[in-house]
Amino acid sequence: MWRVTTQPTRPGDQLRSIVKAYDVRGLVGSQFTEQTARAVGIGFARLLAGEASQVVIAYDMRESSPALAAAFADGVASQGLDVLDAGLGSTDLLYFASGSLQLPGAMFTASHNPAAYNGIKFCRAGAVPVSLETGLAQVRDDAAEILDGTLTPEPAATRGTITRRSLVTEYAAFLRSLVDLTGARPLKVVVDAGNGMAGLTVPVVFDGLPIDLVPMFFELDGSFPNHEANPLDPKNLVDLQQTLRSLRAAGQGADIGLAFDGDADRCFVVDENGDPVSPSAITALVAERELARKPGATILYNLISSATVPQVIAEHGGVAVRTRVGHSFIKAEMARTGAVFGGEHSAHYYFEDFYRADTGMLAALHVLAALGAADPADTPLSVLVAGYDRYTASGEINSTVADAPARVEQIRAWAAADGAAVDELDGLTVTRSDGDWFNVRSSNTEPLLRLNVEAATPERMAALRDELLALIRG
Repeated sequence: MWRVTTQPTRPGDQLRSIVKAYDVRGLVGSQFTEQTARAVGIGFARLLAGEASQVVIAYDMRESSPALAAAFADGVASQGLDVLDAGLGSTDLLYFASGSLQLPGAMFTASHNPAAYNGIKFCRAGAVPVSLETGLAQVRDDAAEILDGTLTPEPAATRGTITRRSLVTEYAAFLRSLVDLTGARPLKVVVDAGNGMAGLTVPVVFDGLPIDLVPMFFELDGSFPNHEANPLDPKNLVDLQQTLRSLRAAGQGADIGLAFDGDADRCFVVDENGDPVSPSAITALVAERELARKPGATILYNLISSATVPQVIAEHGGVAVRTRVGHSFIKAEMARTGAVFGGEHSAHYYFEDFYRADTGMLAALHVLAALGAADPADTPLSVLVAGYDRYTASGEINSTVADAPARVEQIRAWAAADGAAVDELDGLTVTRSDGDWFNVRSSNTEPLLRLNVEAATPERMAALRDELLALIRG
């Protein structure tokens, strides 16, 4: 009889399994430990050798975050770099710190993932993202070798210092300086923080603005006792929608609802009736405002965004540039094209004036400013955004498939027979002669195909969606 033996998993292999294309994210305790965080801190310091003398860090409300951040800071300091610990903060607060102080940074968060997870997002000075191709692979490899005992970096002759300083007030003041709400009519705003970091940042950012704030789930609690902090999933908007509808029924209606994800870098908008406003409509609205400020500017939109977005950009004299999905591609294109703004279907919004980084809070302030200055003054949000919502979209539909490439090729052949235009900027995008379009692309981490469909009418969208799902799911 043959006996199969398996080698025990090395600590370094655990780390390698949780380093993704743009960040680290894994289960606390089994995949991601304080020992891991310290090794990654050493690896990050080694990456920055010669280019930085200090690193800024921040962390979210998860129970594991303070200890993981402290271990990382200890690793960085052991290599002679100083650490500025900003404490509790949102991911866009970390980007603000990196941009305003010109320091590389690390944010401890697992964003919208369940409570058992945690992770790290990295950037270089100026909030420049770090991916596998731009340094994260080196950090991963050095840290994995440290964990496995095959690399033992010498401590620096002079250990770095660790200084603690909250930056929430400065972050809020900077955001308010970018959007003028002076003279805007008072607005009643319901905010669902999902027990995430918006519970800390929203009150400070909104302080002094003409806003009557109705808070929901502002208690910082990384166990997410009310609902997942992922507004992209419609079920996590239900509490906000019900609150808006209840207020309206009681004659105390609010003007707008906002929902933030766990690390508060994404913001979803709900109108006065409790109906969601698509992120593409928000992209178009903010694009129009940015073009009024900088005529002829370049605006980016990812290829899953509604066809409304490039139409609105063109109508207001801007240059629309289509990009792949993902923050590293958007930020690289912003740098290349000099774009002033970019938006994604996932409610990530990027601003040149915010160090080309994504910030849901700044997008929210733009929407509030537009609503507060609407003419006539009692214009509801549903009316204000109607012109930015011209088509019917399916939303992203995920399908588990055994052989994703084969399914994509089947769809390509089907599209060719239909005479549709095809491009492969990110997955397969097919545009039919009537203007209806769809995109299908594979997940980077799971055996999934992601489908997005948009059409001129709900009936055409449903018909095209169902035909494609039949092909995808066999």
